[in-house]
Amino acid sequence: MRAQPMQVLPVAPGSHVPLRRHVRHPREILTLVVAIIASLLLLLAAFAEVSAAIDEQRTPDVYALALVFAPLLVWFARGQLWAQQRLTGIKLTPEQFPEAYAMLVDAASRSGLSYVPDAYVVLGNGVINAAASGHGFRRFVFVNSDLLEVGGAAREPDALRFVIAHEVGHIAAGHVSYWRILGTFASQWIPLVGSTLSRAQEYTADNYGHALAPQGARSAMATLAGGKYLGRSVDVDAMADRAVTEPGFFVWVTNAAASHPVLLWRMHALRDRRRPGRLLWRPREPWLWGTPAAPGAYALPAMVGFSPTPLAEVLSTRQVADRVPVDAVANTASGALSSAVPYAVPAVVTEGADAAPEPRRDPTGQPEPVRDDDRWRP
Repeated sequence: MRAQPMQVLPVAPGSHVPLRRHVRHPREILTLVVAIIASLLLLLAAFAEVSAAIDEQRTPDVYALALVFAPLLVWFARGQLWAQQRLTGIKLTPEQFPEAYAMLVDAASRSGLSYVPDAYVVLGNGVINAAASGHGFRRFVFVNSDLLEVGGAAREPDALRFVIAHEVGHIAAGHVSYWRILGTFASQWIPLVGSTLSRAQEYTADNYGHALAPQGARSAMATLAGGKYLGRSVDVDAMADRAVTEPGFFVWVTNAAASHPVLLWRMHALRDRRRPGRLLWRPREPWLWGTPAAPGAYALPAMVGFSPTPLAEVLSTRQVADRVPVDAVANTASGALSSAVPYAVPAVVTEGADAAPEPRRDPTGQPEPVRDDDRWRP
């Protein structure tokens, strides 16, 4: 008996290509080529070491053996990871966490995938994290429970929407392909090479998140900085501004050795949509509070048989009001399927036609700070 197949979406093959061309980081392919070449050179050296060890009747270097058997090791590790999620994770379905599942279907269809990746919620124990991977033709996403709470109890559903779009972006961009992982396996042991490729891929996934859920970029970064509750008090603009005022050799080393862009640079790149995120050198100029990149700079492919979930409108007063559930209706190729999806959108509490929205208040009764999300929109 085989595992249940992934849900199929009624889209034309290759529908993911138009969006991918526009949101892929411009240095990702270059760093990918460098990583593949470096991996091949190390693989040749590994074969030479194993061959010499056999001739000399000695034990070959353990790292050389790992490279020689990399195809098997990568395949086994990916298969074990998939089995672990299936056996310990809570699978997202229309009945189990339907809000998050609807976000997953939304992101998959709008990114051009012809299927909906499997998604699981795993125990986070306080860790804010999510990831995407695959095994064979299977693709899956897993989200830590603490991060899923951001879209529920912490009432930041846009942040969860952004994170899911980010992880689906990894899949749509081909980052979880077995052959890509295998081709760059050895580059992870070479300083700068593997880590730089990883940061370029993260910027690409962030671009997916911003293209599909721009209203969640700010709250997602705030959650990464301060956690699922304190994140609501984080001044993300102040952190993004510091990207150009935190110089130093060790700042450079910290970023260069990281698999993800350092948080300040990542925030700056998500806010400044005029240029791609920096891989090795910090941003050199502050954000200019002018007109961002034109919304029509790239076109989201039109999907067949699926209506994207409604996104929240920005209030003219730039105040965030209390959030209430609304119903979302998703159309499928076989017919109309109506489901109550409690997406959180701003609700205006009025007493008359011209009444102003009531601002959200903290537990002490004081109004919460106003957050200007216009700066983070495309």
